[in-house]
Amino acid sequence: MLGGVATLTLNRPGSRNALNLAMCEDLRKAAQGLDASVRLIFVRASGPAFCAGADLKEREGMDAAQVRHRRLKAFEAYAALEQLPMPAVAVVEGPAVGSGCEVAAACDFIVATPAASFRIPEALRGTVGATQRLPRILGKRLAKDLMFTGRTLSAEEAERHGLVSRLVVPEALEATLEGIAKAVVSAPPEALRLAKRTLDRGVERDPRGALEAEIAAIEEQLAAGAWMGKQ
Repeated sequence: MLGGVATLTLNRPGSRNALNLAMCEDLRKAAQGLDASVRLIFVRASGPAFCAGADLKEREGMDAAQVRHRRLKAFEAYAALEQLPMPAVAVVEGPAVGSGCEVAAACDFIVATPAASFRIPEALRGTVGATQRLPRILGKRLAKDLMFTGRTLSAEEAERHGLVSRLVVPEALEATLEGIAKAVVSAPPEALRLAKRTLDRGVERDPRGALEAEIAAIEEQLAAGAWMGKQ
């Protein structure tokens, strides 16, 4: 892979990469510890599952305060990924359940293979979670369908509804990622940073506010002398 590209790997394959407290902390620290030389992040996983969700075994015996602490640490990990200034791409090659959907959705877009799938069974397990990002991506009604029934969204259906940006066969995955890396690394980093910021802020505003955010980004570029690749 090209220089300037970093990979964050969910690496508890023996537990299907279930998200425990230590993994939440590691993910947050890894995301927040990236330096300015990194231009692109891939978030991948070891083993056949992307992430089986929260580690339910760890939760056994926890009191309410411990469960609250663990949940807040997970939110911090998702936010750290979402707030990265450079593009972050989730590479999903297997099931993403609950917290796994949150990790993938916190990235800028998802590249998946046909073995990927997405499921958010929190409500069926007696808890609340994954209620914010997915409705914004999939729409409220489909998100409710997934949440209330626990059904699995296949990679093909996820692509159809915009959760997955690129669906590729395993044999083409690495070449696809290499192409993404070349495009991102060759682009002016400040332009990508501002484009990402403006997109993220713009979708939360009305059209007038979104346009104001774009104009502010253009003014920031001009003031810094960073325009049309002149950096």
